[in-house]
Amino acid sequence: MPAGPRYTRAMTIAASIQGVLLALLLVACSDAPCHETLPEGSVVLAFGDSVTHGTGAPEGADYPRHLAALSGWQVINAGVPGDTAQAARERLPGLLRAHQPQLVIVELGGNDFLRKRPDHAVEADLRAILAQVAEHGALPVLVAVPRLSLLRASVGALNDASLYADLAQETGVLLVPDVFSEVLSDAELRADAIHPNAAGYRVLAEGIARALRESGLLE
Repeated sequence: MPAGPRYTRAMTIAASIQGVLLALLLVACSDAPCHETLPEGSVVLAFGDSVTHGTGAPEGADYPRHLAALSGWQVINAGVPGDTAQAARERLPGLLRAHQPQLVIVELGGNDFLRKRPDHAVEADLRAILAQVAEHGALPVLVAVPRLSLLRASVGALNDASLYADLAQETGVLLVPDVFSEVLSDAELRADAIHPNAAGYRVLAEGIARALRESGLLE
């Protein structure tokens, strides 16, 4: 039986109220911590590609190692050089089962951009990864990645690819914006066009820690 006008109107009003409540929540979260603090010793999975792995810096200078020192968390480096968001979807479930993390920091997409995959495909893979993390009971955090541009990097003007902000707004996932772009825009912080050096990884870790602290996850 088709829904009557009264039922349809009620559903429309309910949807509007839900939208207003979501907007109010987002505004509140912009001004105050939205997450409970993770205690020292919590298991955190740093999930990504060569940037998470630490390519371009000596062993032990990767950002997960710095973040562990800053936070007191047990940060597991699950970075694989050359990994794409598409390939990473396949290896994530095993890592979640093996490590049972409370928090997963996702840094992926750079290699997809280098392979000129369309944005909608990269965004779909990242969305699936974030959903896998949430379904496992962990909290996902997304690190925004810049699209490679040697010209923009040379003048210190790299920007995050827009799909990260779009995806964070759509899903409500905590986004770490601008930090990676700023590191690769500074010649003194990068080992090459796409990798930080040791100093750059320290700055990246500090930027991620700052975003986590502002969200309430880190004291």
